[in-house]
Amino acid sequence: MPWRKMINDWRLWINPQATARPSFAIKIMIMRAYHLEDTGAVKKLILQQHPIQEPGPTEVLVRMHAVSLNRRDTYILNGVYPLPSVPGVIPVSDGAGEVVAVGEAVQRFTIGDHVAGSYFARWVDGPFSRELGRYQLGCTLPGMLTEYALLEEESLVHVPPHLSWEEAATLPCAGLTAWSALTGGGPVTPGQTVLTIGTGGVALFALQFAKMLGAKVIAITSCPEKAARLIELGADDVINRHTIPNWPPAVRALTNGQGIDHIIETGGADTIEQSLQVAALNANVALVSVLGIQKKMIEIDPIILAGNLVTMRRLFVGHRTGLEDMIRAIAVHLLHPVIDRVFPFEEAAQAYEYFATGRLMGKVVIKI
Repeated sequence: MPWRKMINDWRLWINPQATARPSFAIKIMIMRAYHLEDTGAVKKLILQQHPIQEPGPTEVLVRMHAVSLNRRDTYILNGVYPLPSVPGVIPVSDGAGEVVAVGEAVQRFTIGDHVAGSYFARWVDGPFSRELGRYQLGCTLPGMLTEYALLEEESLVHVPPHLSWEEAATLPCAGLTAWSALTGGGPVTPGQTVLTIGTGGVALFALQFAKMLGAKVIAITSCPEKAARLIELGADDVINRHTIPNWPPAVRALTNGQGIDHIIETGGADTIEQSLQVAALNANVALVSVLGIQKKMIEIDPIILAGNLVTMRRLFVGHRTGLEDMIRAIAVHLLHPVIDRVFPFEEAAQAYEYFATGRLMGKVVIKI
């Protein structure tokens, strides 16, 4: 097996007099991984050491180089995610790395490939099901906050060669969620309008993808200092909701009263009613988040709903085929994800704490 050869080569490089004993070599190869020993506090994130495992017939061993955090990771940490995590799980769904060993039956990957994981490890294509939802990296399956990840072949994708490890690590959740919001259901077509809210990972990916697809983008932000960066990324107009708290009339004015065709609703309960006020007739609303910061429950005036024919669609990230489609588009357009800050592996807890502040312009990444 390639893995056994790699182990033998490694041992002989360390000690040229050593004889080939792959089982011994595996035992002495140690990796570090974070484990979520309990929920409720970042101090429950514990760094541990244990042996690197040899891949089974359909498994791939990946040397991780970077992971990125998502809101879902903080939900799991705080014990409020709808699906309970496995006790002691290695957290984080999103990461990128290099294949260092493959099982004997693996067909899609070879040693040296640059890969990322798929959020739902068994959702390859087709409609979502509750059964598929039970297999999530960093929740019910070991995640990516580790030096080496052992993953099933079907849960991996190749990443674009022009991206850094840190950029590639941002794709599986935030990137695919934005892509699914714009291309699933009623897909965006050139000339249509898209509304994004905030400057988190999903919102910025949606802005970049929408411009790539030929749409006009209006961005809502609460940070005036970030407006220039939004324009730089392609936003046609930016509205500051602190200076214009009642922003729906301003958005409608920018669309000559027609409203927005596609709304990427990342504010959840806090902004959904305002989003519906700016929706065009027959608009598509991608409900990325249902939870708000100020409001805990979605409340919508029925008069607002009665005034249009919106299609509201709740999103669960997306399947591997969609991730591969998105990656091809990123490669063709040489798109670069927006990264707010990179933390070293040893400061994973600080990365979680920084992410929880919410004052982000893009993704928070942990470099391994």
